[in-house]
Amino acid sequence: MISDAEIDGLRAISVVAVILYHAQITILGHQPFQGGFIGVDIFFVISGYLITSIILKELVTTGSFSFKHFYERRILRILPILLFVMLVSLPFAWMYLLPNNFVDFSKSILYSLGFSSNFYFHYSGQEYGAENGLLKPFLHTWTLSVEEQFYILFPIVLLIIFKYFRKYLIQILILGFILSLGLADWGSRNHPSFNFYVLPTRGWELLAGSILAHFEITKGKRSENKMLNLVLPSIGLLLIGHSVLFFNDEMFHPSFYTLSPIIGVCLIIWFSNKDELITKILSTKLFVGVGLISYSLYLWHYPIFAFARYIEYFEKNLILLLLLIFSLSIISFRYEKKFRYNQIKSGYKLIFFLTISLILINLFLLNKIKSDSKKYPEFILNNPDITSIGRIYKLSGCWYGCKIDNNNKKSITIIGDSHAHSLVLDLKDRIIQKNYNLTVFAAGENLFKKTKNNNYNNLLKEKILKINNSIIIFSHAYTSITENTAFDNKEGGIIKAYDLKSFYQNEKEKEMMLKHVKSTLEKSSLKNKIIIVYPVPEVGWNVPRKIINHFSKKNKKKKLSISEFITTSNQVYLSRNKFVIEYLDSIKGQNIHRVYPSKLFCNSLIKDRCIIHDSKKIYYYDDNHLSLSGSKIVNDLIMKEIEKIELKSN
Repeated sequence: MISDAEIDGLRAISVVAVILYHAQITILGHQPFQGGFIGVDIFFVISGYLITSIILKELVTTGSFSFKHFYERRILRILPILLFVMLVSLPFAWMYLLPNNFVDFSKSILYSLGFSSNFYFHYSGQEYGAENGLLKPFLHTWTLSVEEQFYILFPIVLLIIFKYFRKYLIQILILGFILSLGLADWGSRNHPSFNFYVLPTRGWELLAGSILAHFEITKGKRSENKMLNLVLPSIGLLLIGHSVLFFNDEMFHPSFYTLSPIIGVCLIIWFSNKDELITKILSTKLFVGVGLISYSLYLWHYPIFAFARYIEYFEKNLILLLLLIFSLSIISFRYEKKFRYNQIKSGYKLIFFLTISLILINLFLLNKIKSDSKKYPEFILNNPDITSIGRIYKLSGCWYGCKIDNNNKKSITIIGDSHAHSLVLDLKDRIIQKNYNLTVFAAGENLFKKTKNNNYNNLLKEKILKINNSIIIFSHAYTSITENTAFDNKEGGIIKAYDLKSFYQNEKEKEMMLKHVKSTLEKSSLKNKIIIVYPVPEVGWNVPRKIINHFSKKNKKKKLSISEFITTSNQVYLSRNKFVIEYLDSIKGQNIHRVYPSKLFCNSLIKDRCIIHDSKKIYYYDDNHLSLSGSKIVNDLIMKEIEKIELKSN
């Protein structure tokens, strides 16, 4: 069997790769470790190999398996440090996270304790690798949930197969590997988020290790071919290194592409030999030492990085943060050993104490957050990065399909995505005061998407073309869709690409999609008045935190000068929206009216800049949605257009 030293060396490579990936180190404008997330996949192979070795050895030698002993070791290995890191993180979360972020933080802890944080992050819409994920202190616990689910299910399944289908065990393991890999490749293209987070599509990585363990135990040895033993571990390391340096967030993962680093790990495990260079390197004190504390390193690094980013301590202090992470990990490892070896009763007492303390403190703080939030709905809406579109929906009291009937022939319909709905809370009351009937077809759903029968904008057509004698207010997050990118203002206008293939596959399809939108609005304008709201300037994911600092309690009484305003580039806005503005301008018709939010935010107070706030109010609640204050000034323009329509009608 491969030695503990070599396994620890592999662990060192995997955890360092993950840390470098999350550190987002930039050299000459390039991030060289964009594929560092592959370290998690290396962990999975190692886990599958070790767990299967433990179970099969016991089954082969004794004919039975002690679930009690197995789960005791897993519990004492995983929970004490995890609970301690969570408990230490709580006061920092209370100090630095705003209410909505703290609620998300608390939920992630509770789901982690229930071995299901992978499902929580998927269903809460968290895209792994996205910038906002770097601010979620326990996003990394999704991997622990996958492993814990594997620990619960795999021993039971393996025991049943061993007892009743022993001679087919390797065939079943290989079949499971193939099915899981095939599912992962399909899922990476069709359901990328779910595919990334769940055990069925990660199982093949764990089973790769299981297959190696089975061959080793049944054969009683690993490879004895001296030539292969000398060459293949180096090739394995090259495959891993290539993945770390050249993979990125945009690739399909896990998928067939992920086979490369997985094969690399398997080559090192199977062909490692004491006379071979890679094995000697992995067995050095440095690699073994880092490998021994790898679990602690993994647990500590993510919350420390996240809180450092919140308080803007990260960029210039990365070395200090790394020293802190390694120091805490060494201390944690020393105490971890006490509870892993001959300290079962003490370990359970510690786990019980930490769990109860964590849950009670968490629930207390959650209750306080909830009660405080009720008192300050205006504050919540006017502060970025503190609320969500779901809260906007709730406070507006008018969700998708909502109708308010004033028994009047005049009607207004608001249609679009979450950008349209961010206008509803304020606009709804103004429309009702003018005695219009109101219908809202605005939600988080994207109206530009492609349907299964290859027709674009069915929802858009279905809703708009059925409307008669109404004023239609149309608003949408056009830019990210037409540009196929997200906006990041972190370094003066960085554009970070992300996958929107569910909306269109190529430029030709994009033009076809937009042509449908244009024709739909033009047809509808023959029997309705259309108010098109042009793109809202994007802020960038990092800007909300800067605004929070400006509007902190220390600055509460201070009136900010124009020179202190946080802004984005007007030129970047115009350049990024050139295509969509031209497309919207091309929509013709006598009954087409236009509202330009950029005229309010850009080139207004500061030349060539788009403002995010004024001296008293914040106009955004996240990187691209308007707050209540922001929506009010845009709605002022919308109401002026409604008044123009009324004058013409009279």
